Amino acid sequence: MAHPHTPLESLAFLLLPLLLLTANFMATNASDFNKNFRVTWGYGRGKILNNGKLLTLSLDKISGSGFESKNQYLFGKIDMQIKLVPGDSAGTVTTYYLSSIGSNHDEIDFEFLGNQSGQPYTLHTNVFSQGKGNREQQFHLWFDPTADFHTYSVLWNPQRIIFSVDGTPLREFKNMESIGVPFPKSQPMRIYASLWNADDLATQGGRIKTDWTKAPFTAFYGSFSINACKWTSRGSSCTASQSSASTTSSRTSISSSNSWMNQELDSTSQERMNWARKNYMIYNYCTDKSRFSQGLPPECNVS
Repeated sequence: MAHPHTPLESLAFLLLPLLLLTANFMATNASDFNKNFRVTWGYGRGKILNNGKLLTLSLDKISGSGFESKNQYLFGKIDMQIKLVPGDSAGTVTTYYLSSIGSNHDEIDFEFLGNQSGQPYTLHTNVFSQGKGNREQQFHLWFDPTADFHTYSVLWNPQRIIFSVDGTPLREFKNMESIGVPFPKSQPMRIYASLWNADDLATQGGRIKTDWTKAPFTAFYGSFSINACKWTSRGSSCTASQSSASTTSSRTSISSSNSWMNQELDSTSQERMNWARKNYMIYNYCTDKSRFSQGLPPECNVS
């Protein structure tokens, strides 16, 4: 149950829209992995190539690899082009997600669970708020995600989180704090990606193991865009003083790209999401009554 707001919390809540309106939005449209990301693990298995235009992650029996954004963000729209591990990818997991740190962390997940040749990938999504997840929804895709790059997007604003693939929404997680459901809105997050071995769970519940004779496995991350409110070492960059410090050209660029802050699904997008969910969703925690024998989570009972 949500705790009552103290006067200070109530004041902060009232001021939040003003802070967001004066936010120092960061617009990154020219993809440069060298400038915006760093490889954080993998002993050389993560590589930035083509003058920063391509990042590859590889996995072998010794190690996987991963990278993270140099900046943290509090709300934004992130687009990432990914081409997944081709062929027999059973046992592997390729990820792209946003996360804060700590035991009560927030997280917004895209995970791609590999499969045997000829079988579809499983796209696994989840939302953590204040350390609590268990909000899995899974999909198959209507194309081969290993044949070419496709764009996987997270839109995260104070009202909702929307997962999209090539502009088609798959999932919307709304802010339902009014009924006691925590929503990620106060912890800044970095963008992360990784390729790792999870053959104890990734493919058919762990029944199909990784075939290491096919290693190394490689996933490719291509162009990206980051339109977001940046978190700085001094705290939130969503302040009037930092916004006014922007140059005129920066303000013009930023102003034209912050529509995501109040974006919601229009009727066309809703229809496209309904189509994707009807035809390609393979698991929804909100219909898993055997898992939640004491009752479905409260957000599942809201139409």
